[in-house]
Amino acid sequence: MKALWKDALILTAITLVSGVSLGLVHEITAGPIATAEYNAQQEAYKAVFEDADKFEDYSDFDADEAQSVLEKADLAEDAQIDGVEVAEDSSGKTLGYVINVTDHNGYGGDVSFSLGIKNDGTLNGISFTTLNETAGLGQKAKEPKFSSQFTDKKVSGTLEVVKTTPSSDNQIEAISGATITSRAVTGGANAALAYFNAVLGGGSNE
Repeated sequence: MKALWKDALILTAITLVSGVSLGLVHEITAGPIATAEYNAQQEAYKAVFEDADKFEDYSDFDADEAQSVLEKADLAEDAQIDGVEVAEDSSGKTLGYVINVTDHNGYGGDVSFSLGIKNDGTLNGISFTTLNETAGLGQKAKEPKFSSQFTDKKVSGTLEVVKTTPSSDNQIEAISGATITSRAVTGGANAALAYFNAVLGGGSNE
C-alpha cells in the first residue's frame, strides 16, 4: 500500500512539474511567436502597398457583414475575408486598403493572402501568407509572372482564369499545370473585390 502511495505521489509530482514547465515554455515562446507573426503580416502589407507609411485596423470591419457580402456574390462557400487594414501615408491620408482573404479551394488546402486595393479600385498587388501548394507548380503563384497580374489592374465585374494569353483586363492567365491554384487565388481576389466594392465604396471612406 505504501508503495502505491509513493508511486502516486511521484506521478503527481512529475505531472505538476511537467505542467509548470509547459506553462513556462508557453510564456517564453508566446511573445516571440506573436512578434514574428506580426512582422510577417506587416511585411505582407508593405509588399502590396509600398507607398504606405503605416497600416491601421479598419475599425468598422464586421465578419458577419463580410460573410453576407460574399453570400450575395455567391462566393461565401469558397472564400472568407479575414480582416482589413487601412493603408495610410505619413499625414494619415487613406491611400487604399489591404484586404486579407482566404480561399478554401487550393490544391493543398487554404490559400491565404493580402490584396492591396487603391481608393479607386485599382489592384495594388498580392502577398501570400499561406500557400501549401505543390513545389514547382502551385508554388509558382508567388512568382511575378503570375502574381504581377494582380498589380495595377482595374476591372469591372469579376476576374476569370484563362489558359491562354489574356485578351482583357479581367482575365488572369493560369499557371501551367496549376489551374486549381490559379483559380483559388483568383477566387480570393474576387472575394476581396466584392467586399471592397460593397463596403469600402471605392474610396468613399477617405
